[in-house]
Amino acid sequence: QVPLVASGGGLVQAGASLRLSCRAAGRSLSNYGVAWFRQAPGKEREFVASISWGGVTVDYADSGKGRFTVSRDNGRNMVYLQMNTLKPEDTADYHCVTATGRRATSPYWGQGTQVTVSS
Repeated sequence: QVPLVASGGGLVQAGASLRLSCRAAGRSLSNYGVAWFRQAPGKEREFVASISWGGVTVDYADSGKGRFTVSRDNGRNMVYLQMNTLKPEDTADYHCVTATGRRATSPYWGQGTQVTVSS
């Protein structure tokens, strides 16, 4: 079980792009699938995207298809979420977690990063 730390969020206008980064604290991430989830105020946590340990298999929630791209660089021990054409409804706290597909495999959600998209 690897605690992950997300970063790269910020306040942007609608239509802008952000790239979120996810790193493991103190351990290699290369043997783990990773998923991104987000939670907006007053709403349940929802799946955003996932990538398998080797980067071959990726999956996206319908909300991000065509706009978001998940990738990884195992040499740098990093996973990324490129978010383009951001919308106000993308505003949320984003977290990354080790996962198998859309299922988190760790109870430790670690530090998230806030994304705020203004209209």
